[in-house]
Amino acid sequence: MPGEVCCNNHGAQEMREYAKGKIKALRLSGPGKVRINSAGCLDRCNEGPVMVVYPEGVWYTYVDREDIDEIIREHLQGGRVVERLKI
Repeated sequence: MPGEVCCNNHGAQEMREYAKGKIKALRLSGPGKVRINSAGCLDRCNEGPVMVVYPEGVWYTYVDREDIDEIIREHLQGGRVVERLKI
């Protein structure tokens, strides 16, 4: 519906592709490792683009590649939740 907030209006698909490429470049992808998956609508439209990290079930919002890099570095590699991006 016109005027409604949608993550795709904030480059969510581009950020997904960026994250997927970054995970591959860092050799974090593959069986038993990190998988970047499309989930469709997560019904958090007012939060902007979101991602969920499993198995922890941590929900994040992000604005740019630097936020994606921080989530990858801190959470996926370091095991630390990025509190400032958590929703």
